[in-house]
Amino acid sequence: MTETHHHHGTAGGCCCSAPKPAPAGAASAAKDPVCGMTVDPAKTRHHADHAGTTYHFCCDGCRGRFVADPARYLAAADAKDPVCGMTVDPAKTRHHADHAGTTYHFCCDGCRGKFVADPARYLAAADVKDPVCGMTVDPAKTPHHADHAGQAYHFCSAGCRTKFAADPARYLAPAPRDEAPAPPGTVYTCPMDPEVRQVGPGACPICGMALEPEDFTAEAGPNADLVDMKRRTWLAAAGTVPVVLLAMGGELGGGFLHGAVPFGGEAGNLAQMVLATPVVFWAGWPFIQRGWASLRSRNLNMFTLVMIGTGVAWAYSAVATLAPGLFPPAFHTMGGAVGTYFEAAAVITLLVLVGQVLELKARDSTSTAIRGLLDLAPKFARRIAPDGSEADVPLDAVAVGDRLRLRPGETVPVDGTVESGEAELDQSSVTGESLPVRKRAGDAVIGGTISRTGGLVIRADKVGRDTLLSRIVQLVAAAQRSRAPIQRLADRVSGWFVPGVLAAALAAFAAWMVFGPEPRFASAVIAAVSVLIIACPCALGLATPMSIMVGVGRGARAGVLIRDAEALERLERVDTVVLDKTGTLTRGVPAVTAVAAAEGFGEDEVLALAAAVERASEHPLARAILAAAEARGLPVAEAEGFASPAGRGVHALVAGTDVLVGSARFLEDKGVAVGALAARADAFRADGATAVLVAAGGRLAGAIGVADAVRPESAAVVRALKAAGLRVVMLTGDNDATARAIAAPLGIDEVLADVLPDAKAAAVERLKREGRIVAMAGDGVNDAPALALADVGVAMGTGTDVAMQSAGVTLLGGDLAGLLRARALSRATMGNIRQNLAFAFLYNGIGIPVAAGVLYPAFGLLLSPMLAAAAMALSSVSVIGNALRLRGADIG
Repeated sequence: MTETHHHHGTAGGCCCSAPKPAPAGAASAAKDPVCGMTVDPAKTRHHADHAGTTYHFCCDGCRGRFVADPARYLAAADAKDPVCGMTVDPAKTRHHADHAGTTYHFCCDGCRGKFVADPARYLAAADVKDPVCGMTVDPAKTPHHADHAGQAYHFCSAGCRTKFAADPARYLAPAPRDEAPAPPGTVYTCPMDPEVRQVGPGACPICGMALEPEDFTAEAGPNADLVDMKRRTWLAAAGTVPVVLLAMGGELGGGFLHGAVPFGGEAGNLAQMVLATPVVFWAGWPFIQRGWASLRSRNLNMFTLVMIGTGVAWAYSAVATLAPGLFPPAFHTMGGAVGTYFEAAAVITLLVLVGQVLELKARDSTSTAIRGLLDLAPKFARRIAPDGSEADVPLDAVAVGDRLRLRPGETVPVDGTVESGEAELDQSSVTGESLPVRKRAGDAVIGGTISRTGGLVIRADKVGRDTLLSRIVQLVAAAQRSRAPIQRLADRVSGWFVPGVLAAALAAFAAWMVFGPEPRFASAVIAAVSVLIIACPCALGLATPMSIMVGVGRGARAGVLIRDAEALERLERVDTVVLDKTGTLTRGVPAVTAVAAAEGFGEDEVLALAAAVERASEHPLARAILAAAEARGLPVAEAEGFASPAGRGVHALVAGTDVLVGSARFLEDKGVAVGALAARADAFRADGATAVLVAAGGRLAGAIGVADAVRPESAAVVRALKAAGLRVVMLTGDNDATARAIAAPLGIDEVLADVLPDAKAAAVERLKREGRIVAMAGDGVNDAPALALADVGVAMGTGTDVAMQSAGVTLLGGDLAGLLRARALSRATMGNIRQNLAFAFLYNGIGIPVAAGVLYPAFGLLLSPMLAAAAMALSSVSVIGNALRLRGADIG
């Protein structure tokens, strides 16, 4: 096998070898064969070649596991029997057939025989999408078809087929939607100054940036500000190019233009004025509005400088054009005209417009991944009416309490509870869990997850904005607009920045008027305008919020939900991690860990007897015993005369035999001797399990150990945290012996046990008083005070809403390994912010003196306002481009 580990030529990567191009016709998204996540081959840096095929991975860990044992992961991928649609394991089934260079796998020899007889019939029957409603339909089963341009299309209903037949072009190549108007009362806010909030769109009165809606919607159309800025940019370009040719054509290409256009003299100045005026005052009108608003509100910003700079250049040139006699003879050229700067004003306006277009595009791209979450929900749901009839209805027509049918391959439309049926749901797109989760009656389901096998009838519990998907999106949006403490430094600098730039421009003007060569006034104007234009408070202001926006979006894709930027900043500085035991280090659900049988009984017999009695109990231990019996495939008999006396155990008749299940004292009170298994029961307890004894017919039958099973990833996470130099503490309300039995195998040395719920916060406070920066991970209501008090609260996504609302970080899949990804994300984001701030300070520290003319005495160099405008635009674009690198950050 040939190993490849491609890196794009970006910071932190390797550029010694170019990425291997994707094969022709490759899909835009591929599946990681190790974890099952969907990855973009063009964006991921992790690839490996095996048997002539390139595989793509979400992280280097998955790639390493694949390289070590490719057959394990390739054989484990489930396939679909093309005849019956069942999911089969290629490594286990004995029924295969090759066709057109592809191997197909079958559940039985009958399906294989049908396929071999007529492959085209079954391959054509692969599910397709209804082009009208987007639902998945089976061409072999649906009776609704239509032909168009030699292509067959298939539909879920006659209604969709009729719509398609009336206007095929509409559904095959839908025109871009106009932007959906925001609902009345929609609140808009500024990404740079989130304290600015107003009803309806507009510009921020502090920084001048375009406001954006607080809430994300999946149906958002084109960005109106982006469309407007693009239109203005094209008009500005159309006017600026001839202005530049008129001003500099004599030097650039007078040979072919001379005679057609008068380059010099007053006529040339007048032509430049006619062309430059609409560029400055129409294409650049938003900048004038924002600059004027900044003067009125006394919140000086980039647009203040742009307005003054272009305004001074245009006004000076207009006077020179319309009243050249006002200028002394030294200002007149050989043709009698006065030199003008219309080209500078026009080029500055054009370059600022280009910068705005790039900025708006970048801001749009940060929300693409988040809107992708909303797009996971289907547009239609199949609703079951009270009379039993079924119909597909738009998702917004679904109400709480509606009964919905979910078929194999369909997406769960809303959050709800399973009423009947059984299915395996792929929840990776929402929670990050790589393996499908089996759902049965009574289980909760999440909107946006996909049924891989089986069908369900679901009762809708949460719809619209109340679904988990919608709440995740709104939380991420709020986090992107929150401010990290490091932003305060940029805010303090920005408060003095624009007044300082204005003072520097005046100083440069005065210095050139006093010490500069003739024509002093023209040189002073050039220097002052260049200082105003090159200064870029925008780069300084964008340094933190752009990185936060991109970083939070990157975390959301990895199952790490950041609620506020402060948590993201503090996480990299954490030196102590406090882990709650139940539901964090453990699954939070009891499970059978061991079974011991007394003489004359077998382990399976003991478990089956206990399950038969516990079937009627609602106790968590009873559910654990029943689940263990089901997992072993044991037959569970019917029990009669169930009773639960004194709360210490239960008993019932199973096949005529009196069976007791409970504590040792409960059995002893019933006259059963338990000494034969006392040592085994003590061993269960030493391992942190509860010992449940079983007796049948008056004799001890066995003992069952039930414990809150440790999460499989907990030990590896603890090792990684300790390897990074962090202090790891386990916090629990359990007794010390049980707590240490859980902690020891995980490698946790420091255990705080017997901690009551109200004392968990006090334990965190005590660590903080020691000077520790504390992250607390928990999942329950009793953890909420400690999560809120910790420097960084980390909630498990499988826990309670109260815990998630109290924490700054939520691990969506309930996967503790997400804590490592969150910490890696924090380090990557804060490093990116520091790079941006350093660049912004360095750029302005060098650019402003150069524009003022400090290099002129030694080198005779004076910066043109056009070059200053280009540098200003480049600085903002550079900050944005650096922030966007976080989208491909490897966080594990």
